[in-house]
This record gives sequence, structure tokens and C-alpha cells, in this order.
Amino acid sequence: MRYTFDHFNFNVFDLERSLKFYDEALGLKPVREKNAADGSFKLVFLGDGVTDFQLELTWLRDRTEPYDLGEQEYHLAFRTDDMEAAHAKHEAMGCICFENPSMGIYFLEDPDGYWIEIIPPRK
Repeated sequence: MRYTFDHFNFNVFDLERSLKFYDEALGLKPVREKNAADGSFKLVFLGDGVTDFQLELTWLRDRTEPYDLGEQEYHLAFRTDDMEAAHAKHEAMGCICFENPSMGIYFLEDPDGYWIEIIPPRK
């Protein structure tokens, strides 16, 4: 028996704002969605168009306040083929929340406060 990565989930407060962010910042597009029959939730799965891995955004209708992410001791990572262009784009968007030049990485913060690591191409 073996297991393969399939998807990762972030719960989001404002689905449209999150969809816009992930499209603009990382080029992620919706690949499928699921809506509760009673309208109580909506799941939107985003893909990068290259790998099979998906980011699931979960929106809950009855949620009335943003999520408390605690100490944020987790993150999702994306590798880019052009670190300089990616950094310039994210800097212009104002979504870089932490940089570690000695490691050659930086982090974005999405509209809900989730951190996304941007890493350079493998050498």
C-alpha cells in the first residue's frame, strides 16, 4: 500500500477575495468545486496546471468572523522558476510578510493570514 499527496485545505472567510489573491499571486485556478445542497459551505479546489496537487479553499456560510490561525507554525510552499520576477510581483502586491535572504526564500501572507513560502528553482 502507498499514499500520494492529493490536496491541502485552508478555510477562508471571503472566498472571492481568496480566489482573486491565489490567481493573482500564484496563478492558481479553480479546477473543481463542491457546493452543499443547503448552501452551508462551498469547496473550491485550485490547481497550478502542472502538478496534480490541489489547494482546497473551504468557505462556510455561517462563519461570522475571520479565523484565528494561532501561532501559524505551518505553511504551504511553492517553487518558482524566476525568483526575481516572483519577488517583484509579490512586493508590488504588498503581500510579502517575511524574508530570509540568507536562505534565499520569502513568505507571502494570504487574505486570511496563511503563510505561503516561495522558494527558488532547484540547482
